[in-house]
Amino acid sequence: MTSKKENMRMDWHKLISNKRFGQESKHAQRHDDRSEFKRDYDRLIFSAPFRRMQNKTQVFPLPGSIFVHNRLTHSLEVASVGMSLGNDVAQEIIKRDPTLSGTLFEEIGTIVSTACLAHDMGNPPFGHSGEKAIQAFFTDGSGLCVKDIVSDGFWNDIIRFEGNANVFRLLTHRFRGRRVGGFVMTYSLLASVVKYPFSSRCAGAHGKFGFFCSEADAYCKVADELGIIRKSAPGEPIRYARHPLVYLVEAADDICYEIMDIEDAHKLKIITFDETRNLLLGFFDDEIKKYILKRIVDEELTDDNEKVVYMRARVIGKLVAECTRAFVVHEDEIMSGTFEGSLIDHIDPPVRDAYRACAKLSCEKIYNSKPVLDVELSGYKIIETLMETLIEAALSPKKYHSGQLRKRFSSQYDINSDDIETRIMAVIDFVSGMTDVFALDIYQKINGTSLPIV
Repeated sequence: MTSKKENMRMDWHKLISNKRFGQESKHAQRHDDRSEFKRDYDRLIFSAPFRRMQNKTQVFPLPGSIFVHNRLTHSLEVASVGMSLGNDVAQEIIKRDPTLSGTLFEEIGTIVSTACLAHDMGNPPFGHSGEKAIQAFFTDGSGLCVKDIVSDGFWNDIIRFEGNANVFRLLTHRFRGRRVGGFVMTYSLLASVVKYPFSSRCAGAHGKFGFFCSEADAYCKVADELGIIRKSAPGEPIRYARHPLVYLVEAADDICYEIMDIEDAHKLKIITFDETRNLLLGFFDDEIKKYILKRIVDEELTDDNEKVVYMRARVIGKLVAECTRAFVVHEDEIMSGTFEGSLIDHIDPPVRDAYRACAKLSCEKIYNSKPVLDVELSGYKIIETLMETLIEAALSPKKYHSGQLRKRFSSQYDINSDDIETRIMAVIDFVSGMTDVFALDIYQKINGTSLPIV
């Protein structure tokens, strides 16, 4: 006998909603040409957390003479690819289901693109080493002392601190002085940024989860409104199926970080032109390879960097087409919450093998290169020191030095709260929101190695 859960299927008409979080009952009718989803996009583009990503490490050290990607440029490129994926998927699915024509479904390109803008906004300085440093402070460092004075749920959240979960908090939490609903984004946008729609208690060995305990009710409210399938029974740790658009956001990110890291590595001479060319041409059959090489000659591209740019563009176009096809082919599984893996896992095998070859080289030569390791080592130490010093200020607020440190906090972070968990989270919010340069500046001042010039 088939269970009720197995028969469940999400509905596009319900999944795409322009209802705004925090303004459900009072959102005024608009009378201009901008859709609510375009408003989401503009709201993020003009926001301070989005701007700060221009000074946050993506993979390589922030630029000297050679400009490589930072979190901001990466996010803009992901948003561009996400727009293409969303628009292409919309066209194909409307062919199957004409009832979606003329509805909000036609705007999924904008929703996906906006979610792509937001997907890294919750990441701390110095890339993944920043995440690890925050986690390790509580699991291996002096932060262990708070385990017995906070709730189990809160403890699980902070020992697994996750940039993904922090995005949802950043967008929905009412920080001091802000309005109810945080950024007051549409429900569909908020659901599309949650890559791991479950609590930290379900994180497992990979350590990924989608929202902190403090925002669990907010996510459930959004998910239930949109008809996202709930996979957990009452009393169990919260777990939902993904909103279908999450797969497109994930694919856009997968495409950009893997292929653009290869381009950056070539610019930095970490990998040779021949290695780069072979990797990028590996996505195509012999006929297309010959065509691409002929175009390079016909276009009189003699600069190696420009050749790489052209081949990279062809690869991204290929991967967009493949991921679009994978989504459409597997739509039923995606809509029923039974789809396994990412869209990249389900693309044409030769193309998937070429992608995995890029990933293998990245692990061997890029992510373990000296410039990358140097950033990770330095960044880890900086974040570790900031956490030790600022958590001490949160735990011992009456100390003179603690008072001086708390004055450095922005007013939006409730570091003076009577609640210990609120104060600890204020520190995490403050540190995770820092740029690389600001984190270094505060670190130097704390250590007494940087003094203002009088």
